[in-house]
Amino acid sequence: MSVEAVVWDIGRVLVQFDLSGIYAEAIPDRAERARFVSEVVTEDWHAQHDEGVPFAQMVAARTAQFPQHADLIALYASNWLASLPGPVPGTHELIERLAARQVPQYAITNFGIESWGLFRPTFPILDHMGDIVISAVERLVKPDPAIFHLAARRFGRAPETMLFIDDNAANIATARSLGWHVHHFVGDPDVLEQRMRALGLL
Repeated sequence: MSVEAVVWDIGRVLVQFDLSGIYAEAIPDRAERARFVSEVVTEDWHAQHDEGVPFAQMVAARTAQFPQHADLIALYASNWLASLPGPVPGTHELIERLAARQVPQYAITNFGIESWGLFRPTFPILDHMGDIVISAVERLVKPDPAIFHLAARRFGRAPETMLFIDDNAANIATARSLGWHVHHFVGDPDVLEQRMRALGLL
């Protein structure tokens, strides 16, 4: 079957993601900032939000664990958007070109409900998506196969007709095992463009 649609991941494919950005002003020293997001406000801890745990619950639990960092932990919620400093170079242009060719586009993203509410209004490129499956809303998180099954049903398309793009190798492996066409994005939009051309999307 030919590939007729493109399904995007969002974080680190369409938008840059760096938790340390939340603390650029509060922790000016780069090494200390890196230590803080490797030990306290970590990506592994943040993953709870993608699963549906609210900001307030997460902050309260982490503050109880690290009371000496209460003010900094609070910034995780209040300064969340600073973790998303801007678009990933090159991918937005591909979205626009696909849209001009009327190629259907969708997204599957691991994202929290509250963080999504803050982020979505700032990112109009997502207006080109026909539908977006959000992990915290569905209580399903990539690479769980269930979120890919749900997405295929929601999009009304067979996996073999869609190209799925993600920066996470585990997510790519799951999608491939379920019959999706896949592209492991490692920051090179030119390579992605070549793949799209080879599939007849561009």
